[in-house]
Amino acid sequence: MERSRKPKIAYVAMSADLVHPGHLNIINEAAKLGDVVVGLLTDQAIASYKRLPYMNYEQRRAIIESIKGVSRVISQEVLDYRPNLKKLKPDYVVHGDDWKTGVQQETRQQVIDTLKKWGGRLIEPQYTTNISSTALNDALKEIGTTPQMRLERFHRLLNVRPIIRGIEAHSGLSALIAEHVHVVEKGVRKEFDFFWISSLTDSTNKGKPDIEVVDLTSRLRTVADILEVTTKPIMFDGDTGGSIEHFPYTVRSLERLGVSAVVIEDKCGLKRNSLFGTAVKQELESVKKFSEKIRRGKQAQVTNNFYIIARIESLIASKGLADALKRARAYIDAGADGIMIHSKEKDAKEILVFCKEYKKFKNRAPLLVVPSTYDKITESQLEKAGVNMVIYANHLLRSAYPAMLKTAERILKHGRAHEAAKEYCMPIKEILTLIERKTNGIS
Repeated sequence: MERSRKPKIAYVAMSADLVHPGHLNIINEAAKLGDVVVGLLTDQAIASYKRLPYMNYEQRRAIIESIKGVSRVISQEVLDYRPNLKKLKPDYVVHGDDWKTGVQQETRQQVIDTLKKWGGRLIEPQYTTNISSTALNDALKEIGTTPQMRLERFHRLLNVRPIIRGIEAHSGLSALIAEHVHVVEKGVRKEFDFFWISSLTDSTNKGKPDIEVVDLTSRLRTVADILEVTTKPIMFDGDTGGSIEHFPYTVRSLERLGVSAVVIEDKCGLKRNSLFGTAVKQELESVKKFSEKIRRGKQAQVTNNFYIIARIESLIASKGLADALKRARAYIDAGADGIMIHSKEKDAKEILVFCKEYKKFKNRAPLLVVPSTYDKITESQLEKAGVNMVIYANHLLRSAYPAMLKTAERILKHGRAHEAAKEYCMPIKEILTLIERKTNGIS
């Protein structure tokens, strides 16, 4: 009697966030060759080179397991196929033929070389044209998002990326720029993960000083403008958070809108921008009172995904490292979901010293920095120091002002608009279509 042979294995790696006919075609082709094992990329693996998937790993796994022809699903922890291939030693790897050139060419060669070690083969069905996860992602952006989705997205980003980056937005237009701008380097897509609604740039955009003169109602109108035309999470600069009695209402208002986090600073009295340092009076709130404000805010929130981040001003007020560390411990004990350490120095020395000591905490919260003055430090250096979030807190407005000023000066100098339009202005046709294009026709 002939002994039964062990079934051949066909390995398919995919992210499968937005499943489309191209995925089904690959699975069907693989099923003709043997038992299909899908290596499903984890959230961390996907987020390492492009956007965070809409569905988390368990949701995607449930969908792929239900597809006819799939024998089992295993996790692929990294983009590199080799760790899973060496464990499984599949007879085949099945992938569309679209990776023969471009950024995945090296990965393809690694697969071929690894399979040769046990006589495996790479099978490459023709790539399914006219459909892609990128196109589906654009379609989903056209549909929009919900408050709950924004809240959850920020939480997931913090969990899957070693460091996330935000940039200030002070209007719907600036937010559209931050929503869509990206660069691709060595096959990795880099973009901003969230918006920072700065009290400084919001006040400046309204022509008013940054002393909390713009009230919450007015600032929430800016938030609403940005929510209406974007999908990414929002972090709100809450200044001091107001009185202990008022702060819970601020938390409820922000959370209800879909804002993911609020940052409040441990100062009291008339608010003066921290970058003035000790040139103006910077009075710190007592640790006891600020901790109570954090506790009240945490008690007021409805979901588990809303973040209250405590901004420590000890270094700004020249109170020293020991005071900053004491406050960090107290605020975490009070329930703070994150710590922002602030500095106005031109280099990052005192920030890095704080980071080194903060790493020693047994109980830590995600760490946030704002390198406005010490802007030579890189994200990779901050990540190595233990920073989880970085904010570019005022750069869009700061870059807009010089361009507007020069445009106005050119018009005055030449008595016409030609020179200004040629040097500093985008074509009229582009400005007419910009908003429609970026918002996918939403009006």
